[in-house]
Amino acid sequence: MLPVVVIAGRPNVGKSTLFNRLAGRRSAIVSDTPGVTRDRKDAEAMLRGRQVRLVDTAGLEESDPEAIYGRMRASSEAAVGQADLIVFVIDARIGITPADEHFANWLRRQNRRVLLVANKAEGRQGTTNALEAYSLGLGDPLAISAEHNEGIADLMREIAEALPPEGEDAAPEGTRPLKLAIVGRPNAGKSTLLNRLVGEDRMITGPEPGLTRDAVSVILRHEDGDIELVDTAGLRRRARIEEALEKMSVSASIEALKMAEVVALTVDASLGLHEQDLQIARLIEREGRACILVLNKWDAVEDRNKTRKAISDRLETSMTQMRGIPVVTLSAATGAGVEKFLPAVRAASAVWNTRVATGALNRWFETALERHPPPLVEGRRLKLRYITQAKARPPTFLVFGTRAELMPEDYHRYLVNGLRESFDLPGTPIRIYGRGTTNPYAEEG
Repeated sequence: MLPVVVIAGRPNVGKSTLFNRLAGRRSAIVSDTPGVTRDRKDAEAMLRGRQVRLVDTAGLEESDPEAIYGRMRASSEAAVGQADLIVFVIDARIGITPADEHFANWLRRQNRRVLLVANKAEGRQGTTNALEAYSLGLGDPLAISAEHNEGIADLMREIAEALPPEGEDAAPEGTRPLKLAIVGRPNAGKSTLLNRLVGEDRMITGPEPGLTRDAVSVILRHEDGDIELVDTAGLRRRARIEEALEKMSVSASIEALKMAEVVALTVDASLGLHEQDLQIARLIEREGRACILVLNKWDAVEDRNKTRKAISDRLETSMTQMRGIPVVTLSAATGAGVEKFLPAVRAASAVWNTRVATGALNRWFETALERHPPPLVEGRRLKLRYITQAKARPPTFLVFGTRAELMPEDYHRYLVNGLRESFDLPGTPIRIYGRGTTNPYAEEG
């Protein structure tokens, strides 16, 4: 496994800015608002020739264990317990605070290697203030400015040198993990589902809606192949997205959806399928992602037959372009039905990756043309001649023929439905594009 480098410190000292700088990309949401980071966020990075897993954590601060900040602190402490190296960050502009002293004392008792970093140390005054950090007893402080990229090269070298020697226990090479995004409206149980899958309280959960603010990825090691789980902030209607911070959260969720291979659209089954859920489903279809529908909190549903039928009817009328979408009923809180989740994800991925043999495809196409000939367009009948699959992920087909690019929407839908039924492609987006032929011997009229 890759060595784990955890960035820790009290709130608003610039941990997420430093995380993004070391990762080489904007991965974590950054804001002047204290406490923006609530869940651990990790990313792979190359630091002076050493591949590491960086972990950004919520701010360390004293709070009631049951409060949001108490749960955030517990998550950060769990990350520290798994670290090979802790980068403890303080704010050089403000200087040493009682909270810095408290958590420095706590870190010394954790039996972990600690690298002390004085951030926001741009300019002469910042460098002078950084010297105060010697009083924490964590060794020589390294003065940097993550925002202005000052001292980052030295920090990368220090991290690489402080890590355990490279051994034979590096992660084995193999196929890359399947990327799975868990999306849905606020309070649908997305984080609870991720925690249930990985077997630990990796994400902050609770009755408060909107706890997750950033898209957070976790690698799930599994005998059938690793999966990169990405938990996302709840997606609300655009009219209800007001604060700048929530807009950034929603943008991160949509970006995670676009980067995923399979999307688990998670719905609170006790509330039924809302229009916002369908809007998210349409976004998944437009982006061409494989999708499964997760009906969470199934244990709270009183009339399950009625609920299942109502949701099926709503999908049938509103999401014909994803007909046959797999539906999984479960309770992430109790674990009931969760064993059905990963098989459904892998099955959806397999459909999304399907390639149809050209011979079988064109035999089906001939039958489809005979059963329902192409219509007249502008008084002239389309001459569709053959079909080929251009790519998978999602299954994408090209239909060639005279004026094929003018294929009407209803005939396009007829071909999509035929492909879905004949080649067992339930739920996945299917793309068909018409290409006009330029063959001079093609029959006209």
